[in-house]
Amino acid sequence: MTDRTANTATGAFDAHHPPQMELINDCVHCGFCLNTCPTYLLWGEEMDSPRGRIYLMKEGLEGEPLTPTMAEHFDRCLGCMACVTSCPSGVAYDRLIEATRAQVERRHPRDRWSRLLRETIFALFPYPRRLRALRGPLRLYQRSGLAAQVRRSGLLDRLSPSLAAMESLAPPLDKLRGVPEFVPARGKRRAVVGMLTGCVQSVFFPEVNRATARVLASEGCDVVVPRSQGCCGALSLHTGREEEAVGFAERTIETFERAGVDAIVVNAAGCGSAMKEYRFLLADTQSSRAEALSAKVRDLSELLVELGPAAERGPLPVRAAYHDACHLSHAQGIRSQPRTLLRGVPELDLREIAEPEVCCGSAGVYNLLQPEAARDLGERKAANVAATGAELLVTANPGCAMQISVALGRRIAVAHVAEVLDASIRGLDPRTLVERG
Repeated sequence: MTDRTANTATGAFDAHHPPQMELINDCVHCGFCLNTCPTYLLWGEEMDSPRGRIYLMKEGLEGEPLTPTMAEHFDRCLGCMACVTSCPSGVAYDRLIEATRAQVERRHPRDRWSRLLRETIFALFPYPRRLRALRGPLRLYQRSGLAAQVRRSGLLDRLSPSLAAMESLAPPLDKLRGVPEFVPARGKRRAVVGMLTGCVQSVFFPEVNRATARVLASEGCDVVVPRSQGCCGALSLHTGREEEAVGFAERTIETFERAGVDAIVVNAAGCGSAMKEYRFLLADTQSSRAEALSAKVRDLSELLVELGPAAERGPLPVRAAYHDACHLSHAQGIRSQPRTLLRGVPELDLREIAEPEVCCGSAGVYNLLQPEAARDLGERKAANVAATGAELLVTANPGCAMQISVALGRRIAVAHVAEVLDASIRGLDPRTLVERG
């Protein structure tokens, strides 16, 4: 047996990067995490709370086997990291759950349907070329009217809630137009930045990437968009597919090292979070290169606030609510920057959403693997969004955009921070944003 599969005396976990007991012992079981944990709010079950899962991790290290029930409690975690924000003891739950997920993926035998679903998801979503191949058939399906008939029939819900979730989450598709490999700065050059285009973002939300490049150029950045880039590994990392995530991360590092840029701009919260934590993922092999790349990674809003505004903003008389993507607010600690940028848009009425710390249920591919829980969380978030009276929901993550749009019944338009800034800088009619719900 290799190190990755050999049993140790601890029982539940093998010797390859198990959850660390010193991190587990930081938890004093105070309960501050309970009111921000989505699954505890849904079910009120102790073992579906962060401290309950930490207790299970400790049991696993002390000799308890990895039972199906134990694995299910770990699977039910969204990995939203709201508990990290709320914890007064500074428990690194993010590192604990990622280590545990990798153990579950290696050591827990899943049923045939679960294996097939996971393999299908990860044979598709991290590969933009494969996703692009689906766009034509999917556009035809959406425009034929068949999509509406399928949803009304409830057939997919009866066959598989996961398939129904996958079908409903696909946004309306228009013509695919990408971003040039180089977009020059307008006016005085202030920085040279690389841009991660992402997998889902580049295929299902290409307009967000185009808006991102235009905003960066307007703010004095030369924008380099390497054609050789692929998946950053975020989806794999956050689902416990460690070796796969390592491969994606190594290729991402090589790509942006060759680009020779001052910073790497990311407009998808989950991707930015993963790239900033490469040093943990690649600690055994390329820690110095990983740290060097992570130091350059900036969320779009983070970089723009660091630079300060250069382009003039035009008015956008719109009632907008801002949704905190979990991997932006909790994992990266970025909360004020998007709000600062939105409040800098003249006449934009920015409204806050109740329970901003509670996940919308997207969480990478969680809404495909745990569709019932994700639906309940999506509906909870949609009700809070609707209560603001906003006509536009603004977020910074493609998964959140899809999840909340579906939960809202597409009654309210959803836009990325980059699209709002782009519309303001270009002087566009605000109806281009609010009439696409």
